Amino acid sequence: MTPQELAGRMGEDTGDLVGPSLGLLLAHAEHTVRLRLGPVLAEAGLSVEHWRIMAVLLARPGLPMASVATAAVVPSATLTRHVDRLVDRALVVRRIDPADKRRVVVALSPMGTELAGRLRAAERSVEDEISTGLGRSRYAALVRELSLLPHLSD
Repeated sequence: MTPQELAGRMGEDTGDLVGPSLGLLLAHAEHTVRLRLGPVLAEAGLSVEHWRIMAVLLARPGLPMASVATAAVVPSATLTRHVDRLVDRALVVRRIDPADKRRVVVALSPMGTELAGRLRAAERSVEDEISTGLGRSRYAALVRELSLLPHLSD
């Protein structure tokens, strides 16, 4: 479907409920990505939250737990439970920060790094699908603009 055909259908499936509400548009976009990644994550026995944690650690190993919570958009209150599950599966290792003995840092284990690499490849495939549907320049603009949103209130 071309971007123009897609734009023409925007209101069809949602009864125009997704109109100008940015929150609803973002929720629908996340839902679309979750549906496409869901089978791959289910096969790996992971939730979306587990994947977000692993994706953060793939990009930035050795982060303190508070930084992981912020970067992965996982509430601090539940992050420990999610990390515990990943540690139990030998996908993540947890260590005391040598620079600050009061802090715990986490990183992917070798097995976690291998799995995260495969999951990231599956995620890239979903991103490529979306990029093809929107067109490369529109996709790049979308990613650029969405990456700015969290920093607007800084």
